[in-house]
Amino acid sequence: MKKQADIFINRELSWIEFNKRVLLTGMEKEYKVLDKVKFCSIFSNNLDEFFMVRIASLKAQVEAEITKKSIDGLTPKEQLKKINKEVKELTNLQENYVNNELNNELRKQGIFIKKYNELSENQKNWCTNYFSTSIFPLLTPLVIDPAHPFPFISNLSLNIAAIIRDNEHSKKQFVRIKIPTKNINRFIKIPNEILEINDENTHFFICVEDLIGNNINALFNGMECMNYSFFRVTRDADLELKELEADDLLLAVEKSLQKRRLGGDVVRLEVESDIPENILKSLTESISIQEEYIYFCKSLLGLDDLNQLTKINREDLKEDLLIGKTHPLLKNLDSPSNKNYSSIFKVLRKKDVLLHHPYDSFKTSVEEFINRAADDPLVMAIKITLYRVSKDSPIIEALMRAAENGKEVMTLVELKARFDEDNNIQWAKQLEQAGIHVVYGIIGFKTHTKIALIVRKEKGSLRNYFHIGTGNYNSNTSRFYTDLGLLSTDPDIASDLLELFNYLSGFSKQKSYQKLLVSPSSLREKFIFLIKREIKHAREGKKAEIIAKMNSLVDPEIIELLYIASQSGVKISLIIRGICCLYPQRKNLSENIEVISIIGHFLEHSRIFWFCNNNDHEVFIGSADWMKRNLDRRIEAVTPIEDLKLKSLLYSLLQTYIKDDYFSWRMKEDGSYEKYAFDSIINRSQIDLINK
Repeated sequence: MKKQADIFINRELSWIEFNKRVLLTGMEKEYKVLDKVKFCSIFSNNLDEFFMVRIASLKAQVEAEITKKSIDGLTPKEQLKKINKEVKELTNLQENYVNNELNNELRKQGIFIKKYNELSENQKNWCTNYFSTSIFPLLTPLVIDPAHPFPFISNLSLNIAAIIRDNEHSKKQFVRIKIPTKNINRFIKIPNEILEINDENTHFFICVEDLIGNNINALFNGMECMNYSFFRVTRDADLELKELEADDLLLAVEKSLQKRRLGGDVVRLEVESDIPENILKSLTESISIQEEYIYFCKSLLGLDDLNQLTKINREDLKEDLLIGKTHPLLKNLDSPSNKNYSSIFKVLRKKDVLLHHPYDSFKTSVEEFINRAADDPLVMAIKITLYRVSKDSPIIEALMRAAENGKEVMTLVELKARFDEDNNIQWAKQLEQAGIHVVYGIIGFKTHTKIALIVRKEKGSLRNYFHIGTGNYNSNTSRFYTDLGLLSTDPDIASDLLELFNYLSGFSKQKSYQKLLVSPSSLREKFIFLIKREIKHAREGKKAEIIAKMNSLVDPEIIELLYIASQSGVKISLIIRGICCLYPQRKNLSENIEVISIIGHFLEHSRIFWFCNNNDHEVFIGSADWMKRNLDRRIEAVTPIEDLKLKSLLYSLLQTYIKDDYFSWRMKEDGSYEKYAFDSIINRSQIDLINK
């Protein structure tokens, strides 16, 4: 009998492998330097969230003496030990890269991050003046003594810890200063005229903490700073919410957010590698944290701030990703003066439209769909689910305009979308004030669906138009996330959506649907049926194959079925960007399974499920991954794609990813990933899709 560790990969360690791919991608020589900076920043931001949520959860389990094992047979304590080892190795790799190769490459391109002590007297004078006028008034030194307890250190804030001596009394005191990086850029640009440089492509920066540190005595008139060092803490930021006890979900989420802002337990302390021993001792005595969660950093703390450098006006140093063409079937929608002008509703009455963002413009498709519905006098109602929405959302504006125009508008706003809760609360309040019926979904479940339904009166009867997508109604992320969407009038799916919206608003107990796959009611059951059918066909000597593209594969039941399918002769190709708890290519287990991960300029976010079915192909797209939470604890919607041409397009798209030899990482039988070193690159999926 096989051990669990021989069948399943640990979820957390698989995520670390994913983030490693992000880092290594940014280190590849083919990328432009500001794109390398972007990947490095993403790696750090990902790691921050990982500590705030996943590490925090495991630490809480250890402290509560919970010993429940993961799918690979590890206790929380054992997982934390392995995770810490892997993360420290990765952060060490990142720091060495930033300090050496990346910094050297930036310098070659005229971008310099200078140390204060490297500046000329004239440059130091400018920096000192900038400190006095723009930074000094924002700083608040807090002394720690019997009358002043150690202050609360906010999550992910950058801080200075200093030892100050009062020369008059020969007394030493420990002081903390929070660096206000929310109000000041982390990297302060020194004007070229101060540098006496005429080249507009040359940029000199100094880090705000370096500038403060070298002017620290200005904060302590009549005293002397003996030494100082920078530090940063990461806190538990998982939202604790007792829905069943909450009469008002909006109020409950707001209260939970207040607790998050105050901060949970510290789960990581980052300090400089050369931090003075007396400062480290004072910090560790004041911050309750085990030694293994102290990270000694050889580079800048909080490397996610490197993203600020990508805003530099040097388009030659980054790929132009502002793409997006209007879908061919929607090209005449923005030209009412054109004699060939056609409304989006007329187009959809003729045929379904399959969208692929960011290659197909979100603005001229999904936003157009909602905007036209808001203004069309024949539209009676709009219903939509909102999970993550941009702060300046055109979709929200259109919904409020629709309400002003007298249409019935219903929105489900998911208040528990992690790290977007505050944004969603504000939108929910604005939508309600605009007269829109706002609901928050089903108690105990996150609503993760991406669905919109338009009800239009035509020739005396009502016709339904809808959009079902794999990504959020977010205009900003639509430019950088690859997502699919179906625009259609299919009456059966539209009927299912009406039932689903009624279920979400609490007026239905619908559990069965005609075509739509919905979790938690039918999604798991349907996927199991589809996989088992491929197994049956393979055993009968019929054509059997599965291709699935998703963000994560974690669910043990699905994984075990895929192993059985592989052993039965089903060819399985999995395109999984992030976590994959399945071992591919293992003898007598998964020899017919291949796993690839696409890491490129765009974040691969679409979900596609393709089943050969003895050449009578069935294809689905939707919001769900093969994870227990998606299949059992969230409201998800996955739609079949039935049009033969659109099926063919999706199969072709899947093959584009499978054949990729530039952005793809192939998973080995031990769970690690490698990039093949090809003599010549032939297939670059994301670039090829841009150029289509």
